[in-house]
Amino acid sequence: QVQLVESGGGLVQAGGSLRLSCAASGGTFSSYGLGWFRQAPGKEREFVAAISWTGGSTYYADSVKGRCTISRDNAKNTVYLQMHSLKIEDTAVYYCYADPTGLGIRYENAFWGPGTQVTVSS
Repeated sequence: QVQLVESGGGLVQAGGSLRLSCAASGGTFSSYGLGWFRQAPGKEREFVAAISWTGGSTYYADSVKGRCTISRDNAKNTVYLQMHSLKIEDTAVYYCYADPTGLGIRYENAFWGPGTQVTVSS
C-alpha cells in the first residue's frame, strides 16, 4: 500500500503559476499510474491529469489542457502538477492518487492523498 502527501498549494493571483507535488511512501512507486483530481466548493471531484507508470502516456482534462503539465520522478517517488495561467475557476482542493493498474486512469482501487488547497484570486 502506498501513502501519498500533497504539497505546494496556496494562494496565487490569476494568471500566475503553481507547482503541486505529491510524495509517495510504501508500495512500488514506479509501477503505479499517477494523477490528480480536484474538488471545488459545492462541486463534484473532477479529473485533472494523469500519467502512466512508464511516463509515456499523459492525460488532461479539457479545462486544463495547455495550462498544466504532469510529470513524475521515480527516483524521488514524486509526481508533479505544474500549472500556468491559473484562473479563478481553478480554485479547489487538489488530490493526487496512485493507480495500481499502472495506467493512471483507473480509480476504483486507487490510493489517495489528503489534498492540498489551491486558491486563485483576482
